[in-house]
Amino acid sequence: MIVEVKGLFKKYKKQLVLKGIDIQIEEPQIIALVGPNGSGKTTLMNSLMNLLPFHEGSIRILGKKHNDTSLFYEVSYLQDNRILYGDLTGYDHLRFICRIQKLPRARIKEVAAYVGMESYLKKRVRSYSLGMKQHLLLAMAIINQPKLILLDEPVNGLDPTSAIHMRSILLDLHEKGTTIIISSHNLDEIDKLTNNIYFMKDGVLLKESLEDYSTSRYKLTVSDFEKAKEVLAGQDVNISFDDATILFEETEVSLQSVIHSLNINGMEINKIENYKIGAEKRYMELFESELAR
Repeated sequence: MIVEVKGLFKKYKKQLVLKGIDIQIEEPQIIALVGPNGSGKTTLMNSLMNLLPFHEGSIRILGKKHNDTSLFYEVSYLQDNRILYGDLTGYDHLRFICRIQKLPRARIKEVAAYVGMESYLKKRVRSYSLGMKQHLLLAMAIINQPKLILLDEPVNGLDPTSAIHMRSILLDLHEKGTTIIISSHNLDEIDKLTNNIYFMKDGVLLKESLEDYSTSRYKLTVSDFEKAKEVLAGQDVNISFDDATILFEETEVSLQSVIHSLNINGMEINKIENYKIGAEKRYMELFESELAR
């Protein structure tokens, strides 16, 4: 078992922030934590990494209690860049980690090349852009080749090139057997990384795989939208309408049947697009009340 959390409760003063969290991760995968600010994502990650005490429950990481100090060599937590020291270079940060992790210094050049930060490795961090700082944080997180990495907003503020580069590294690490738990507000980026999402809402964890929504879905644009609504409204098909577009989910009734119904009623199909329910769509469904404020 990579991660096992049972009945985790955490409160600040009288406010309950985590309400009976349960997690089981049995094999390497990428999992996203998604939710509005204040929903408990960072509190959960800090609890997993033994940076915060909790009031009830248990956490085991890689088969060990979460406060077992030997996990220090097998797990990494990428936090925000406030942990960096502006007067030190990127090399200084990585050398310090090598020392306390008992790693050969050669790992510094290896990981710098892998992340793509050789050109500024020996510059002071105060001169780094936000993207450069994120690369350094990632290098610090993976230099010990951990089995589990937690990342808190790793693509925050990155330009498109840096975000793509970060994503390719994370996917490569996963391919090599690393489990990654990522907290992010960038839902488009989440869709490119994983289908496995834990939505945090009011201190409760809602686990979903967007593969559960993998039924074939289509957007149809037709010559006469209002007439199409009339023709399809009385049929037993899973259809909705949005901005002059027909949204069709293929279940018992096939796409061809819908096209046939429209054609025999004198309508032409102008465009057919395949689409999926991504993290943003599901987020909007789950947090509709928050979005309406």
